[in-house]
Amino acid sequence: MLTIEFDILTALAIILFIVNLLLAIVLIFIERKDATATWAWLLVLYFIPFFGFIIYLLIGQTLTRRKMFEWEGIQKIGIESLIEEQKEQISDPEFTFNEPMVDESRDLIYMLLINNDAVLTKQNQIELLTDGKEKFDQLLSDIQQAKSFIHMQYYIYRYDDIGKEIIRALTEKAKEGVKVRFLYDDLGSRRLKNKHLAELEKAGGEIGVFFPSKFSPINLRLNYRNHRKLVNIDGHLGYVGGFNVGDEYLGKSKKFGYWRDTHLRIIGPAVHSIQTRFILDWNQAAKNYHIAYEDRYFPEIQTTGTTAMQIVSSGPDSEWEQIKYGYLKMIMMAEESIYIQTPYFIPDPTLLDALKVACLSGIDVQIIIPNKPDHMFIYWATTSHVGELLKVGAKVYTYENGFIHSKVLMVDRKVSSVGTANIDMRSFKLNFEVNAFIYEKETAEKLLVKFQEDLKVSKLFTWEIYEQRSKMIRFKESISRLLSPIL
Repeated sequence: MLTIEFDILTALAIILFIVNLLLAIVLIFIERKDATATWAWLLVLYFIPFFGFIIYLLIGQTLTRRKMFEWEGIQKIGIESLIEEQKEQISDPEFTFNEPMVDESRDLIYMLLINNDAVLTKQNQIELLTDGKEKFDQLLSDIQQAKSFIHMQYYIYRYDDIGKEIIRALTEKAKEGVKVRFLYDDLGSRRLKNKHLAELEKAGGEIGVFFPSKFSPINLRLNYRNHRKLVNIDGHLGYVGGFNVGDEYLGKSKKFGYWRDTHLRIIGPAVHSIQTRFILDWNQAAKNYHIAYEDRYFPEIQTTGTTAMQIVSSGPDSEWEQIKYGYLKMIMMAEESIYIQTPYFIPDPTLLDALKVACLSGIDVQIIIPNKPDHMFIYWATTSHVGELLKVGAKVYTYENGFIHSKVLMVDRKVSSVGTANIDMRSFKLNFEVNAFIYEKETAEKLLVKFQEDLKVSKLFTWEIYEQRSKMIRFKESISRLLSPIL
């Protein structure tokens, strides 16, 4: 009997060894992930062979080349002429935009335009929304004013009080004849059910689901999620930023308390870029309800705004990590200051080194992170990385007034970025993200005022405090840091 059991265990061990070996071959020779991610996966497979294989199936697989090709095929719709015109203009060294912040950021704009087709738009009007109630009250008011269409896209959509209220508002507009299209990510909004949207569909609304599960209600695809939060109303008003939809974003969560985030409400030609992004995502997800690129979705916009900006997208379907490159270029441009707000700080070596160089060059680098985790491993990886910056002179603060989810980067009080991308490898490599890159001193000053207000309710996280952490915390940080390429 013991011999039989031993033979079975031996056979299982051999099978696990073969499976791990095959997966290692896939990692190294076929998928060709970057070296740090490959080593992280090999360690997982070595130390937890069976469960490591399961974890890899859940979060490790690379998006297939065929799928990436299909998505690349829909990236260019209707804006080719404007893109080509701007490419010619910005390639001419004698051409000037007649706006100081734009001309000073010419290289950054060039990079995002040439490689991301991120059109530069001017005369935008921006409203900064940093409080959940303020954001949702304004959104509901704008929904009620819609006349032609409402396009809405969120990563997390809770069917709670605020979620129900927005769905009711969308349903009423659909009954009035306004075309309502609602797109959500299947994993982020996994608790949102068909029955919750039945009345909206009955009223004529259309629903799109990004990367739905083939094994509902369980979604095994944890990577390649659509992390974007976009709203477009009547083609002239748009939203982009960090707020999802749920009561917790109104500060009603016992765990997190007050929720501090940053969202933009935009009136102006940049809304056309938001519309383009929505159409691309919608047509990939809602294959039975394609949106044609028509003038009615891109009306002429009369605005008295003064803000120049680009709407920049990135994701696993992109050839380059454009939002990360945008961040990197901004950091390299800095002469005086770099201010960052992010819930997760797990930069890759290039970004981390760029920030170190900035610190060592005398540039004022300040970072605000949460004082509490919403994902334990990510939090420990965050504190590990900020420790390196503390050593070279960065000022790091922990937000004490609840939870900070804001994704903001400001440089020299001139150029800023606000959007959905965190400073982590998941946002740069694995998720579909969208950020606004803004070239205007006034907007940067408004963001700075909010940053300074946050500092008043934050605690300085010094090198001395960091050095006093326990051996257990250091161990957790080491493990999290090691696994950070795959978190």
